[in-house]
Parts: sequence; structure tokens; C-alpha cells
Amino acid sequence: MNSLFDEIVLAHQQLRPQVHVTPLEHSVLLSQQLGCELYLKCEQLQPTGSFKFRGASNKLRLLSNQQREQGAIAASSGNHGIALALAGKLMGVNVTVYAPETAAAIKLETIRALGGQVELIAGDGLNAELAGEAAARAQNKTYISPYNDIQVIAGQGTCGMEMVEQQPDLDAVFVAVGGGGYIAGIGTVMKQLSPQTQIIACWPENATSMYSALEAGHIYPVEEKDTLSDGTAGGVEPGAITFPLCQQVIDRKVLVSEEEIKQAMRMIAASDRWIIEGAAGVALAAACKLAPELQGKKVAVVLCGKNIVLEKYLKAIEG
Repeated sequence: MNSLFDEIVLAHQQLRPQVHVTPLEHSVLLSQQLGCELYLKCEQLQPTGSFKFRGASNKLRLLSNQQREQGAIAASSGNHGIALALAGKLMGVNVTVYAPETAAAIKLETIRALGGQVELIAGDGLNAELAGEAAARAQNKTYISPYNDIQVIAGQGTCGMEMVEQQPDLDAVFVAVGGGGYIAGIGTVMKQLSPQTQIIACWPENATSMYSALEAGHIYPVEEKDTLSDGTAGGVEPGAITFPLCQQVIDRKVLVSEEEIKQAMRMIAASDRWIIEGAAGVALAAACKLAPELQGKKVAVVLCGKNIVLEKYLKAIEG
């Protein structure tokens, strides 16, 4: 973990101004409603609309000249692919994204608009990951996992560095979890610089791959259902380096229902006028669920992104 922390510190120094330092905004109304001092880490304000731009930028920054010339391959349901497409455009690296056929069309269109190529794969996100890895080996290109890569995790961890600088005495941080890279990076920073801060991992009840692995003590295939939190959906790759990191840094695990996610998305639209995607709603929903235990405490909710199909968003907030 110390080695990862060192990489996060270096990324924090090297990624500016390409990666934004996002605000940690105090939400007056949500604080009043939940009875705590609640801050929103506004990762939806990154250039690609999600935190994924951190990890993508750090990974491409560290490629050799030969690796940049050969190009990169990734697997993504949207946000990771969008982030790599923009980072690749800025750094002159050709990027191909392997995506599940169920990925949101608007996210795939954005990848293409940024100059990335898209290959659609039948099945879920795990199938796309395995296909992307195989293609990278065959084409001698760098494969960039959405989470199973220490340099990607280091980039995501810069969010934790910012939060420590912005509010050094947080009692808890709520983070939605998919493959575990984001919370692994944030948690690594907090354990080093703010060990009193509780790291609370959040999942939708319909997509619990990493949650189930942590509960069982090993990674195994988990059947998932449709969820508003498509950014955290999909299986965890066998042998993922995020699994032991999550075991080390997560202090508490919370599951939320689809209705609770919708309610959180409605709440933040009303209180702070933010449009957020389902995964960001998961983190806020978990904070709402634990509100009775948070009275008087200083809490951060990470809003991981805003990239949601308009029709899906409107349906969610209309109830």
C-alpha cells in the first residue's frame, strides 16, 4: 500500500492542469436534511463527466513512446472509455474500447466523437474485459483495465489527496464501488493521511460483484440484475488487484435499493441542482440510509459522474 500511496502522490503532482481539482462543496440543504455536515465531491465536473479521467490520464502519462505509438485497448461500459478517448486525443494515443452491447448508446457515441474506436461485445462488462485483454495481446497493444491496473488506481487516488487538502478532518467518505479501483485509491490515501476517516463502500442491491467477493473472501461470478448504477455494474476480473486493496481500506459496506438510488438522485437535483448518474446516486443513497448514525459528523459523498441517458434520468427523478 505504501508503494501505491507514493504513486498517488506523484500523480497528484503531475496530472495538472489536465485533470481538474474538483470542488468539495458543502450542501446546506442536504446537511440540514441528514443532520450532518455533508460535502459533495463533484467529480462530475471532470472534463469527461466522471472520475475516470484521473486514472486514464495517469496511465497514458506513464506509457513509453513505443507504447504510445502502438496504441491502447480498454474495456468499458462508457465512462472509462470516454476518459481514455479524451486522454488519448490530448496525448496522441490511439484508443480502442471494447464495450458490452448493452452499454448506453450516448456513451459510445461520445467515445467515437473523441476519436476512439469502439468494438461491441456480447454479454456483460466482464466479457468485454476478457475480449479486450485478448485483443491487446494479439495486437501487441497496451491493455488498460478500468480498475485492475495500479497506475489507473493511482490516478483515481488523486481524488483522495484533494479531499484531504480540502477538508482534512472528515469523519466518513461514501464511495460507490464497481471494480474497486476508485475506492482503493481514495482509501489508500485516507489510511495514510486521515486514518480517522471511515471509508464506506456503497453498492446497488442489483449489482454486488465486489461486495459478494468481499463477503465470501474470494472473487467468484455473481449474477447481476439491471440497475440505474450502470457505472458500477459488471463482474470483477479473476485475480483483480483491487480485491486485496478493498479488503484493506474498506471499513463498512452498504447496499441500497433501486428506489433509494432514485430518491437520492431526486434529492440532489432539488437541493443542489446537480444532474448525477446512478452510481453517484448510490453513494448519496447510502449516506441517507446511515443518516441516523451520522448526526453532527463531517461527511463527504463522492459524486462519481453525471453521464446518464436523459430519458433514463428523467424516468428516475420522476419516480
